[in-house]
This record gives sequence, C-alpha cells and structure tokens, in this order.
Amino acid sequence: MRSPLMRRFGLGAVLALFLAVFGLAPSASAADPAPAELTFATDSATTTPGGTVNLSMTLTNNNTYDIWFVYQTIEPTWLTTQRPDLKYGFSGCTLATANGATPCSGTGPADLGGNYGTTVPPGQSRTVTLKLDVSADSGCNGNIGFYSYFYAEFSDSTNISGGPVHTPVTRVLCA
Repeated sequence: MRSPLMRRFGLGAVLALFLAVFGLAPSASAADPAPAELTFATDSATTTPGGTVNLSMTLTNNNTYDIWFVYQTIEPTWLTTQRPDLKYGFSGCTLATANGATPCSGTGPADLGGNYGTTVPPGQSRTVTLKLDVSADSGCNGNIGFYSYFYAEFSDSTNISGGPVHTPVTRVLCA
C-alpha cells in the first residue's frame, strides 16, 4: 500500500513543475525603482524657539521620460498638531540650480510642485529647500514633523502618485 504522504508530495511536485514550466511561479527578481521618488532632509535635527531649520525636498526622476508636471502637498503630522503651543511657519523657498539657488514661485501647500522647475529629465533630481521658522514665543520640548503626498506626470502620458513621505522630525529644545 502506498503512503498518503508520498501521494501528497507527488501531487505538490507535479503542481510546482507545471507552474515553473508555464511561467506562473513567483520570480525572485529585484523590484524596479519607483518612476519618481521624493525624499526629505533637514540641516539640523534640533532648534530652539526663534530658530530656523532648512527642510530640503528632493524629487528624483527614475523614469525614462521627462517629468512634465508635479503637484505636492505638505502638512503637519498628527503628533505635531497635538501641540498647539508649537508655533512655526515656512518663510522662504529656494530651488537649487546649476547657477545657484533661485526663489520658488510659492510656499503654500497647494503650489509646492511648481517649485521643482519642471521639466525634470530622466535620471535627474531637483531639490527645493523650505525655510522653517520656529517662533520666539513657541513652546519647547516638542517635535515638528510633516508628511507629503505628490503626483507627477511624465512626457509619455503616464503618472504616479506617491506618499505619504515623512520629513525628519525637528525637536524644539528649551533655550
């Protein structure tokens, strides 16, 4: 009498062979990079009331087509909104270019995308730096952080939505 264990093993082996032959087995290939990527960095992890931190946003085009249009939002995280004593705001915006920094077209949440100076060619990046000012009468011993969503359109009529992408947290220390 044949063992039921061998019968199950045989059925599994036949099924695995069928999937492999017809290309339906999962592959072990590395994932392709996203067509566009947004990253954040700050020039300081801490500040005091009255201080300033530069928040840099870098948009990288990993696609083989130009980025023609970008729309981006930036909002405070939920934990940041739970500290109403933290007082802060964006006071400046610059786009890094080959000829130096140039002013952005706006710093509001609805118009950040235009600041990247699109078109962004394949394989290139654009970096925008927002100046985050912490008010002199701000509370301290709290964290300020943001999250962002973005939408990018490429010259081949495709698009990508990404996010949330979180900024590094800035700790407001007591002076």
